[in-house]
Amino acid sequence: MHDYRAPPWLPGGHLQTIWPSLFARPRQADAPPYRRERWSTPDADFVDLDHLDAADPAAPRLVLFHGLESSSTSRYALAFALAARAAGWSFTVPHFRGCSGEPNLAPRAYHSGDFEEVGWILERLRARERRPLLAAGVSLGGNALLRWAEEQGEAAAATACAVAAVSAPLDLAAAGRAIDRGFNRAVYARRFLQTMKPRALAKWQQHPGLFDRERLLRATTLWAFDDVFTAPLHGFAGADDYWRRASAKPLLHTIRVPTLVFNARNDPFVPGDSLPGAAEVGAHVTLWQPAEGGHVGFPRGPFPGDVRPFADAVLGWLRHAG
Repeated sequence: MHDYRAPPWLPGGHLQTIWPSLFARPRQADAPPYRRERWSTPDADFVDLDHLDAADPAAPRLVLFHGLESSSTSRYALAFALAARAAGWSFTVPHFRGCSGEPNLAPRAYHSGDFEEVGWILERLRARERRPLLAAGVSLGGNALLRWAEEQGEAAAATACAVAAVSAPLDLAAAGRAIDRGFNRAVYARRFLQTMKPRALAKWQQHPGLFDRERLLRATTLWAFDDVFTAPLHGFAGADDYWRRASAKPLLHTIRVPTLVFNARNDPFVPGDSLPGAAEVGAHVTLWQPAEGGHVGFPRGPFPGDVRPFADAVLGWLRHAG
């Protein structure tokens, strides 16, 4: 996948982003039956995890951290689930707070630098199973997973054998600026805000006065949303402080566990010129930066395309690296 080329019938980063998320294979009918588990959190909240359990208790478990406003039912999650099942692995999708279909309880949500939550989940899985543990993250989940690997340093390898991040917004300020202007703002930012704002307002109903409700109602950009909601709820001074401190790019050189960082250079809201070069990462980090693929796209084959091959490729890299 480091030399991925899009099918001729699907040109450009926008089509390579939008089409696969809506129409490519696998479809919901292909979804394997998840087993849901609920964990209580130390702050009197909960997280829901969806599992596929392999018959072999020694087979690896792949843990997938999903992207913004996503879940275990997204097309890429199904692709990873099917790839893991075909390999004989167990598979888990932990849902970030509020993303499993039920509002969470605490006066917080989730964010791109949520490495403490990622670490708590991985360490709990590691503690209860002797099988090898590998982790992947997509978009927001990929950045959060990389931040965990950075914070852990040498200790990360005691929990996960290898990690992979797909289409992670490594420089959140660059990604935020890209998504908040022009076509991106009209399509992607608007689509995200259509679900993020109602969830935030429901959180305000749970915890009146938690944030400035009127400012949130006026928000039309991700920056404005993060400035009034995401940043203050999670201990940041504002959107700029959040985007700076939560970005994985500045600390990629500190990672000490085998790590794949996979980004298309034509991703509409992760600008190619914001991606790291080889000199900015350490020896433990492998960069795949194909010219095409869009944002979590990478379809293969004839119309309507299939995203399972990219999940298979990431799984193959993790198997070899771990």
